[in-house]
Amino acid sequence: MKQALKICIEAMWGLMTMVIILGGIMSGVFTANESASIAVIWAFFVTMFIYRDYKWRDLPKLVHRTVKTVTTLTNNTYLILFYINIMLLILGTLMDMAPLILILTPILLPVVKTLGVDPVHFGIIIRVNLGIGFLTPPVGSVLVVGSAVGKLSIEKLVNAMYPFFSACCCCCCWRW
Repeated sequence: MKQALKICIEAMWGLMTMVIILGGIMSGVFTANESASIAVIWAFFVTMFIYRDYKWRDLPKLVHRTVKTVTTLTNNTYLILFYINIMLLILGTLMDMAPLILILTPILLPVVKTLGVDPVHFGIIIRVNLGIGFLTPPVGSVLVVGSAVGKLSIEKLVNAMYPFFSACCCCCCWRW
């Protein structure tokens, strides 16, 4: 029993990361992006100063391992574009288009340029994927407006849009 209590107390510092993320968002103190940033800083602090799992001299090796892991996942341009498409579709359903374009373009554009993808083509990929997300729940503001204008239920409107979704998904995966 004593050992279980000791483990719970030691784990408290790491579990505070979850409290920072959820508590910050739900209380309205942070936005989702801000809470993620603060949680990363907290996790770094806990790892380096409280748990002391790594030393400062190990930091360059850790960064190198992280980069190596990410780059060895695949060298296939099409597969990376597929992953980016899926990520954009998911994020597009959760957030508005303008902030996502401002956040993701500076991050993803250098990646796709090194893969040999034309920046104009990548802009079209972002726009179409986030546009599809703009039409789908849970945010789906265009879907709500279309439902009100057409005097249709959202269910009927979504069923009528399936061919459009499939055409847009095919367009995103096509490389010119």
